[in-house]
Amino acid sequence: MKRNIITALAVGLSLCAMAQTQVTEFNPGIAANGVNYMLPKTVLRVDASAVKVVYTPGEFARYADRYLHISGVVAEPATTWTITALSVSQEGVPDTSKVYTVKLKDKTVAPMVQLTPSGILVAVNTHTDIQESVLPEMRSTNHKMDARQYLTEDILSATSTAKMAELTAQEILDIRESKNAIKRGQVESMPKDGASLKIVLDELNRQEEALTQLFIGYSDTTFTAKSFTIIPDEDMEEHVFLRFSRKLGFVDADDLAGDPYYLSVKDKHTVVLPDTKEAAKRKIEGLVYNMPSMADVTISTMQSTLYKQELPFAQFGTIDMLSPTLFNKGATTKLTFYPATGGLQHLEQ
Repeated sequence: MKRNIITALAVGLSLCAMAQTQVTEFNPGIAANGVNYMLPKTVLRVDASAVKVVYTPGEFARYADRYLHISGVVAEPATTWTITALSVSQEGVPDTSKVYTVKLKDKTVAPMVQLTPSGILVAVNTHTDIQESVLPEMRSTNHKMDARQYLTEDILSATSTAKMAELTAQEILDIRESKNAIKRGQVESMPKDGASLKIVLDELNRQEEALTQLFIGYSDTTFTAKSFTIIPDEDMEEHVFLRFSRKLGFVDADDLAGDPYYLSVKDKHTVVLPDTKEAAKRKIEGLVYNMPSMADVTISTMQSTLYKQELPFAQFGTIDMLSPTLFNKGATTKLTFYPATGGLQHLEQ
């Protein structure tokens, strides 16, 4: 959800009329002389970073042990996915059951009301910066080298793959011998200076690496990330919000090809909720904001717990009102609210 900021500065917008705050519940279809704002519902966002490794075997993979004494070389292509990190954050979306109107009155102070593009109240008489969560860009690496350019005429004219592998292995060993001779100063035409020596050795290293790829193959990697958003309206117990396959990567939550990642959310009831009668009697007598309740959030797999933290949620709490006297005429009260929960962040008088 984009979090660009909208600042609404209405001439005559007042949080004090007759020295009292004038806030009412929003009435759809009725033109209100004021500015409407909403309180948020808390969204849980999980960003999962993953890496995809694609292995391509070398043309001479089955001869790696015989000619280069490299054991364990895999002769079949393979793709492997791994989740490398999970990042948990919170965002706010408008709660359509919590819409209010700040009325406009004459001869009153006009405060600045800062709203998000979706209409959530985040500040009064001041400005607050909202951080936007951005997923890392997908990027890939390419490790394939052009080994063919280093194959000698004898290698290219060989009549069998086994013979080509044998001659290529000998070429690799010759390159290694040449590098050792240069480092020991045992060649007739030594490079004249350090820079020239580095150029020669770098080129020999490239040749060796490219030819060795014909035996051990190479791996290309792709780094990617995916975001999952969940709005818990009640306690959740081991909700499968993500499935991940070592071969396929991210799959649908109902695709059994992937291993499940579980989300559990348990309200701790840190805020006392009004009963039905109290809620019915409640009058809007000031600026309305959220009092979120804390909840335990756990992310786990079948093997282990990956994340456990206590976080606030607007929908588990209730609403409260700021005293109207905070906005008496001449007052300089400044307020900021948490955009993810609607809770009071800072009050300055």
